[in-house]
Amino acid sequence: MVVGDHVTVTTDNVNLRVGPSPAAAIVAVFMTGTTAVVTELDGAWAKVLIDGPAQIKGYFATQFLAATDYLSKVRDINVFPIFPGTPQGNITANLRFVCDGLRACNLDDRPMLLMALGTIRAETASFRPISEGVSQYNTSPGGQPFDLYDPPTQIARTLGNTHTGDGAKFKGRGFVQLTGRANYGRIGTQIGKDLIGNPELGNDPATAGRVLAQFLKNNESAIRTALRNNDLAKARKLVNGGSHGLDAFEDAYNKGKISLPA
Repeated sequence: MVVGDHVTVTTDNVNLRVGPSPAAAIVAVFMTGTTAVVTELDGAWAKVLIDGPAQIKGYFATQFLAATDYLSKVRDINVFPIFPGTPQGNITANLRFVCDGLRACNLDDRPMLLMALGTIRAETASFRPISEGVSQYNTSPGGQPFDLYDPPTQIARTLGNTHTGDGAKFKGRGFVQLTGRANYGRIGTQIGKDLIGNPELGNDPATAGRVLAQFLKNNESAIRTALRNNDLAKARKLVNGGSHGLDAFEDAYNKGKISLPA
């Protein structure tokens, strides 16, 4: 972090103080996503100017800040080691869509990029948006593809699928494997895309990047807390709902800590 950096507050209830000390008086309390510009650095403290017309100044502890232009430092060559079995051309072609999605959700920092890349490794290691394949987990023996996602199954209720055929229509897609009518509707509304009317958009790279970022944004505070505590199992569960792909996620996250710029 240097003077002039644009930074984002990475957790809730962070105190802005009049001086670079935990004993200094509190100017105001800010939440995750607050943005500011660094005007001075003093050890573990940064003097900042909060974005907006109020011109609020004060000191944040740097442990609660992340530079918001971090993604501009990242190149495909930094990501290759995180995906050892993946065609590098896929990373080169699609990394920008992942980064654009993170920027759109104000997640332009190293921890959230590590989280996004770990999620892709666990969900779609090919580093391209793909559709879920038929398997024993979504299709009954001899049944129609994805019929286990159709009502009246418990899986259908969990996914918000209400009509026969919803299982196939709203199967997993994209970098994060968006699945189910309820998720397509909720995320689609949040990113301004009609994913209910056009579910195939889930495999459009730009849309898939936004969907992935929105998934992270929806649980941002809890994910950041888990990552600060190095609780990768908890971070993974906040996206996946379980531990599926945890080994791949952990491997990618730890490789990324080495290969991504500081």
